[in-house]
Amino acid sequence: MIALSLTEIAAIVGGQTHDIPDPAAQVTGSVVYDSRQVEPGSLFAAFSGENVDGHDYARGAVEAGAVAVLATRPVGVPAIVVPDVTAALGALARTVVERLGTSVVALTGSAGKTSTKDLIAQLLRRQGPTVWPAGNLNNEIGLPVTALRATEETRHLVLEMGARGVGHIRYLTELTPPRIGLVLNVGSAHIGEFGGRERIAEAKGELVEALPPAEEGGIAVLNADDPLVKAMASRTKARVVYFGESAEAAVRAENVRLTATGQPAFRLHTPTGCSDVTMRLYGEHHVSNALAAAAVAHESGMPVHEIAAALSEAGSLSRWRMEVTERPDGVTIVNDAYNANPESMRAALRALAAMGEAARARGGRTWAVLGLMAELGDEALAEHDAVGRLAVRLNVGKLVAVGGREASWLQLGAYNEGSWGEESVHVSDAQAAIDLLRSELRPGDVVLVKASRSVGLERVAQALLGNSTEGEVTGR
Repeated sequence: MIALSLTEIAAIVGGQTHDIPDPAAQVTGSVVYDSRQVEPGSLFAAFSGENVDGHDYARGAVEAGAVAVLATRPVGVPAIVVPDVTAALGALARTVVERLGTSVVALTGSAGKTSTKDLIAQLLRRQGPTVWPAGNLNNEIGLPVTALRATEETRHLVLEMGARGVGHIRYLTELTPPRIGLVLNVGSAHIGEFGGRERIAEAKGELVEALPPAEEGGIAVLNADDPLVKAMASRTKARVVYFGESAEAAVRAENVRLTATGQPAFRLHTPTGCSDVTMRLYGEHHVSNALAAAAVAHESGMPVHEIAAALSEAGSLSRWRMEVTERPDGVTIVNDAYNANPESMRAALRALAAMGEAARARGGRTWAVLGLMAELGDEALAEHDAVGRLAVRLNVGKLVAVGGREASWLQLGAYNEGSWGEESVHVSDAQAAIDLLRSELRPGDVVLVKASRSVGLERVAQALLGNSTEGEVTGR
């Protein structure tokens, strides 16, 4: 973060200073909400959660080097006390971004946000210092914390914006006004909360509504292959750039194919030229993500040959998203257990099917270890059934449905599609899946592990790789 005195910060957030011996002391490090991440010069934001109260860790944070604590009550150490820590973080981020004048790229979508954000970051950092969120810090806490990592040297600030309702993205754009806004797709993620795709589109489109007009440099990057996204062109005053496989897309892919190991390759077309791309990531769904990133990079002035080279070299920067690891015995584990919705589940299954061609040549089989897709509302039964059916249609060798009711729907879909023998099985929990796989896996097999985050299926992948399970870092 840019250096700010505690007095300045208190004025920006409308807070009162408590137990501060030197109001001129400056915050020169990061803003963190986990006391284990404190470093000298940090500002520690104390949140009160259901299970953990950050205020209880205030003293330890200061002892570890935090200059002060952003809190809702005095804590006996240097603190700036505010009515609402979340609102204070937002106000601080808004002021810092305004002072820096850094180019802000914001993206949203129902699926692929984090993977695309990672691609954009890996492209834009070739132009200069770039800040982007670790994982999917895309809400009213994670976004300002990310923005506050920007400094005077930062050329690009890449931000992921999530939403669980109408108005959420509008709020985030007010904190960090973007110049380039990217909308990937409108899918089924959180459809139970939103109440339909049209409402999801309404929420996602708030991003392009927030962009400056074309004459002031605003650029809306929209998916030409998604009708609900393409229609957002009418909601923005920014210049519109389309990406996709459609012929009308300014940034598009031709001759899309998968390598023998399931990695996408294609010919990248931009308004200034063409170049070939062969990605290190797995699955054809990354083509759309790559085109979105390429469109942003092209609008940021990057030549097409450099875009293609960067896309071909880019890897995954976020864990548990199509992480492919081959064990010494020849078993391949695909850990995509961070989250799941119908669109990402179908994409992962297709990637598994593509990898299965090479696996079968080695005498191996494909395994899909799948669990709950959360927040689908009335669509839950139909969507789980459809995924089970798709696994059969793609000739996945073994389906292991993990969990309760929704897992039984996955298996039912597979059964109704023709999986009547030992091709599918329903197990109660992650440990049961681990036991089954350990007893039946053989060299050459490929195992996909995927479910919504709440299921914790990463434990299956970790166990099969012989690693200890590491939970998410939580605020404390």
